Amino acid sequence: MPLCCSPTSAAAAAAASPGAARNGGLLRRSRPVPGVVRCKKIDSLRAINGALPCIPVSDRSLLTPVTLPVFRDPNMRNDNTRLRIFSGTANPSLSQEIASYLGLELGKINIKRFADGEIYVQLQESVRGCDVFLVQPSCPPANENLMELLIMIDACRRASAKNITAVIPYFGYARADRKSQGRESIAAKLVANMITEAGANRVLVCDLHSSQAMGYFDIPVDHVYGQPVILDYLASKTICSNDLVVVSPDVGGVARARAFAKKLSDAPLAIVDKRRQGHNVAEVMNLIGDVRGKVAVMMDDMIDTAGTIAKGAELLHQEGAREVYACCTHAVFSPPAIERLSSGLFQEVIITNTIPLKEEKTFPQLTILSVANLLGETIWRVHDDCSVGHEPYSSLDID
Repeated sequence: MPLCCSPTSAAAAAAASPGAARNGGLLRRSRPVPGVVRCKKIDSLRAINGALPCIPVSDRSLLTPVTLPVFRDPNMRNDNTRLRIFSGTANPSLSQEIASYLGLELGKINIKRFADGEIYVQLQESVRGCDVFLVQPSCPPANENLMELLIMIDACRRASAKNITAVIPYFGYARADRKSQGRESIAAKLVANMITEAGANRVLVCDLHSSQAMGYFDIPVDHVYGQPVILDYLASKTICSNDLVVVSPDVGGVARARAFAKKLSDAPLAIVDKRRQGHNVAEVMNLIGDVRGKVAVMMDDMIDTAGTIAKGAELLHQEGAREVYACCTHAVFSPPAIERLSSGLFQEVIITNTIPLKEEKTFPQLTILSVANLLGETIWRVHDDCSVGHEPYSSLDID
């Protein structure tokens, strides 16, 4: 539609437009002219004293500079590191040892439980863009500690952490890793899915019950072994290498015991043939290997009720073993484990602190070793994108 801005007066416009009538000095159009739009004319800017008009510009030198106040968040990080370690309530002492090894302070976190048992988690400092490691084993009470870990992961994800690594020194539900009977659940896979869906980017675990559980995760898994810590301790004891024999308490632990024996001066291996009649119920049937006059070192990944390892120790003494040492990474120690382990069958029971042990569960033959240096070094190497197969805590080459 063409636009027309007419410079003529109102009277000329009335005369030029048919059907227009004057009424009281006002023009009234009897009917609109199609295709014509009329508007007022705007006079062009006039020059003043021969100079073109311009927009006045203020003299900046006459302005008083204004300094904007700086508001600083008191919780803002004062250091340049992007590594953050937070501890759950399951094993705070181990978390503190790991942080001390790394030369860091534990991150500030508020974890509490409501009256109905629900868990509340709030980070007390910024983790935006940080590499966050959450130390929380799923030890007893397993369901409580596992749920707490999931909520911690969710809190870090919603706080815009760059990477979230779940450090699980003891991975609960690891024994439910297959279907040995019909209509059984595979709880290890379910827990792996829950950790992944909560928002974890990586998992760091110590001594899984079976290495196949690593395949249940759809995220990277760093699997470290606690046996090197026990190896260092045994190497410090005055035991002749010719007198040593490493004993697997069951057939399923042969690969672990073989790797342990290879590192322990290539000691010979013996196997306890066990027949399990039910959960936490074991019956020893036979011994494969010679232990007569030897110092037997029984190696397992965990001790729960101590039924398997206690029956194995009885068999070793019957076969002529001079001394029996029990070694494990995870000391679950469900009743009546303490009574069985402190009954005099063992010269020494060597465990690590992946699971916190209450004072009432200690006994004279118990020795607790720390895996804080092992986990701390692994955390630093993961953060620094280095290989975690470091000496002296490298893989045991378990088949």
